[in-house]
Amino acid sequence: MNSFFLLHGLTLALVWFLGVNAVATLLVVALAARLTRQDRIRTPRFWLCLRLLPAAVSIVAVIVVFLPSYWTYEPRDYDEGFNVTLVVAAVVAFTLVARAVARGAAAWVRASNRARAWLQNAQPLTRPGTPLPAFAVEAEAPFVALVGVLRPRLFITRSVVDALTEEELAAGLGHEVGHWRALDNLKRLAMRMAPDFLAGTVARDLEQRWASSAEHWADRHACEAKTVVDRGRARCALASAIVKVARMAPAMVMTEPISTLVDGGDIALRVRTLLDDAVPPAPPRSRRVWIGTGIVVAALVVGYAPLLKAVHVATEIVVDALP
Repeated sequence: MNSFFLLHGLTLALVWFLGVNAVATLLVVALAARLTRQDRIRTPRFWLCLRLLPAAVSIVAVIVVFLPSYWTYEPRDYDEGFNVTLVVAAVVAFTLVARAVARGAAAWVRASNRARAWLQNAQPLTRPGTPLPAFAVEAEAPFVALVGVLRPRLFITRSVVDALTEEELAAGLGHEVGHWRALDNLKRLAMRMAPDFLAGTVARDLEQRWASSAEHWADRHACEAKTVVDRGRARCALASAIVKVARMAPAMVMTEPISTLVDGGDIALRVRTLLDDAVPPAPPRSRRVWIGTGIVVAALVVGYAPLLKAVHVATEIVVDALP
């Protein structure tokens, strides 16, 4: 096996990544434009999948389909030479991936720096039923926040501790525990470092819609956790905590893996939902999703070998047609 075989394969893999990514991005942009005209409430999982679709589909296409196809059918000793168009496309794809990794690393560093700065004057805050380490800190902007992915910690400013009642404080911390159980900080980081072309199109809108939906689900968790005795009182306490914190300071717009009590969604809508005595139960998971997934997996298993051959043929046609 010569080095040309590996280098040529890497170039073609990047080109495939770029092409699939571009097509998936166009699909997401068109779908997002249609969804903005609908009032249907959707789950955080839906918005997250839509936001990560171009990156996920292109990565899976390269790893699961193109690389096995190239390894199986490409001759090891055939020197085709490098096409300038292929190289340019590969450089664009590599730049796209590198920038995404850099965004994710920068977000991780910023979150770590925030946590490190807050811990310098932090005091442990012990609250029954809170499974994460919590700290009271000094900061200019009042907040209740969940920081980190691998070592998540709860931070709350002393001004907020003084302003909230015990019930409100427990509800606010329960909201952040809901973000922790949903792995929302990891999801924020994944969206931040997703390599795609959505950054200049609908990425901000999709991320905001996800954040808004995630806030409602974290609110639900805080009021329906097993440790909650009176769910009605818990809803009122959380609504009061949200209003108090929102009045103390504007919402913190985070671009790093940090979740706060008032960082996403319509505050008025969240409060109305919490105070509604007829709060609907969490929607059941749709069987259609699992059935559709099973059909797709079965089709891939049955048609995998022909698909690899078809991808190789298509790659050869595209390479020969490029200027």
